[in-house]
Amino acid sequence: KVEMVKFVEPEQGEAELAALVADAEEICRLLEIPYRVVQMCTGDLSFVAAAKYDLEMWSPGVQEWLEVSSCSLFTDFQARRANIRYRPEDGAKPRHVYTLNGSGLALPRVVIAILETYQQADGSVVVPEVLRPYMGGVEVIC
Repeated sequence: KVEMVKFVEPEQGEAELAALVADAEEICRLLEIPYRVVQMCTGDLSFVAAAKYDLEMWSPGVQEWLEVSSCSLFTDFQARRANIRYRPEDGAKPRHVYTLNGSGLALPRVVIAILETYQQADGSVVVPEVLRPYMGGVEVIC
């Protein structure tokens, strides 16, 4: 899977988390598969995360939501441990960055959702329109 990592100024942390979620969400939208964004409660957060959103795609074959991406804001926790700092301007006191992480999309689960969503009665699979240019124009896999 692809990981999305960001080092940002503290004031940008929440906006950048929203951007990470939006990037992962765009792929779900383009695949035209039902999905949802779930904000995790504090009891479900890791020790280091300040906020976390999971993206889940609907899998009709197993009748459940499959987590395909997770995006987290760690504020300055990781930066303090690794001493990752920046100077906002020349001569200013160094500040710790905020770190964020998101999984691009978990490919095995996305493939499951694609196959189960687009499979036809005869067993063939309609290739989602957004993927056809990468499939040499193939529209149906028999």
